[in-house]
Amino acid sequence: MMDATLIALAESARGFMPPDEGLALHAAACGVPDASSPMLEIGSYCGKSAIYLGAAARERNTELFALDHHRGSEENQPGWEWHEPDLVDPEVGKIDTLPRFRRTLFDAGLEQHVIALVGDSPTVGKHWKIPLSFLFIDGGHGSEPAHRDFELWTPWVETGGLLAIHDVFPDPADGGRPPFEIYCRALESGEFEDVSATGSLRVLRRIA
Repeated sequence: MMDATLIALAESARGFMPPDEGLALHAAACGVPDASSPMLEIGSYCGKSAIYLGAAARERNTELFALDHHRGSEENQPGWEWHEPDLVDPEVGKIDTLPRFRRTLFDAGLEQHVIALVGDSPTVGKHWKIPLSFLFIDGGHGSEPAHRDFELWTPWVETGGLLAIHDVFPDPADGGRPPFEIYCRALESGEFEDVSATGSLRVLRRIA
């Protein structure tokens, strides 16, 4: 069971993950059989999901790599539904979630277990060489970034390791299609099987 203080911090952190999905994410990450390989999340925003996963990394005595360019996804930009004006750096006129992310981890006492990777997914991905016990995809929800993240990062998930995808909505009326599409790709590949579903969070296990 996740520490009550960390649960409270996670629930109060900026972000878009409901508490039941966050706790399911934490439980899945804690249940990976191989405790030695690190975890990776794509899309950190202000650190909400990094608390849930960072707590699991601490329990497993491993690390979470948290990858984000911290300039906000398409839906976070001015004029879009999920724009938060106070996250814009007035000196450069762009979103900058990195300071909030770092403060979130500091407050949670997880800085030693969560390693921030500041950069865009394709640039970091082409240099990545580390097997992963757990991969969480929650980056850009447009078609190109979602499918690109799937193609770049799922090959690094070890056999027996877990893949988690956020904002998977089977009904188009509930949300965008790309996360659902990459979830379907994972199943159709024959390399992953369903483990659990909580709200819009899907967890799969690599079997081949």
